[in-house]
Amino acid sequence: MNTIAIAIDGPAGAGKSTISRKVAETLGYIYVDTGALYRAIGLGLVAAGIDTDNTEAVEELLKTTKVNIVYIDNEQRVMLNGKDVSEKIRTPQVSMMASKCSALPVVRTFLLELQRKLAREHNVVMDGRDIATVVLPDAKIKIFLTADANARAARRYDELILKDPNIKFEDVLSDLQQRDYNDSHRAIAPLKPAEDSIMVDTTDNTLQQSIELITNIVKQKL
Repeated sequence: MNTIAIAIDGPAGAGKSTISRKVAETLGYIYVDTGALYRAIGLGLVAAGIDTDNTEAVEELLKTTKVNIVYIDNEQRVMLNGKDVSEKIRTPQVSMMASKCSALPVVRTFLLELQRKLAREHNVVMDGRDIATVVLPDAKIKIFLTADANARAARRYDELILKDPNIKFEDVLSDLQQRDYNDSHRAIAPLKPAEDSIMVDTTDNTLQQSIELITNIVKQKL
């Protein structure tokens, strides 16, 4: 089966998930949020009280960890050891742990085949940090989304304030900058555009404008 893969990479808060989901919806493709997979591992580590410094303990936990994506009414749900954790993985603590554990080769290897298997079996729009460079280097279309850190933090803050009224913008910005640093400085698969990625800056765009822009780029390329 010849499937089509669209890779959308970029830093936290660039709008990858929402834009990728909408593009997939428009094309009738499966949307794969790879960040959610790393968050699931992060949640497992937090729950087990394991820090990423203890790579032996991380490796041991992965031996009994099952992560999967299922689609219910075309919506992606993330399963960790048979339980739907789609909501639990969206906390700042899990976000930071996901960023830390994504630097570990053992975690990246653990999730790599799952991501590639999804792309072999379906037409996908897959977003993440290293989709075009590592996971799906042969993707038909590669897009790198970026935006100013303050703009990205403002978007993330607007999402998080609905769940936690006490959250401070300064903390969101600080967490985001730390994630940017972690993601771009890790030794394994650092965040960077592929040589043939189309660069798109969404700083001054509304979400709807960004969705339309990316959808048009994809349709033209297809």
